Amino acid sequence: MDSTRPRPSRIVAAGAGLLTSVLLLSGCGSIIDSITGPSEAQRDEPGGEVTAASDADVFSIQVGDCANVPADGSEQVTSLPVVPCSDPHTDEVYAEKELEAGDFPGDEEVLRQAEEFCLAEFEAFVGLSYDESALDIWPMFPAKEGWEIQDDRVIQCLITAGAEPTTGSLKGAGV
Repeated sequence: MDSTRPRPSRIVAAGAGLLTSVLLLSGCGSIIDSITGPSEAQRDEPGGEVTAASDADVFSIQVGDCANVPADGSEQVTSLPVVPCSDPHTDEVYAEKELEAGDFPGDEEVLRQAEEFCLAEFEAFVGLSYDESALDIWPMFPAKEGWEIQDDRVIQCLITAGAEPTTGSLKGAGV
């Protein structure tokens, strides 16, 4: 990728169904990340479980990965701090979907589709409806730059137990 281009990113949105606006901030990483970009998540084998904490490029995040998403609201990100799910973490990727190709429909429309999809997938993952659950969701979806530069169409759904970190997966948690 040309280093003069902006780094494509995804948007992390807080509180599905509760959003009234999305705050877009630049995705900031370490100086190394700004030069070389964040790396792939360290895994036990290609496509396997994360084995070590690292700052992983958002395009390497997979369903089943656990992360510590910054709690400072919605922001545009290029990387996430992933950890093994056995370590304390705030979030887990529980579902993903690729949107249809075409022109970027706008942040609000992509957010609407992300919230709709994440809510629809919630009960099958947790074992309880979103309305009955104490858990919350955070959709991560493509920003305009990622859509146009890298054909990013992926929505990923993250689940969180709130401010307190959890260990293990929330799959089937029923809470």
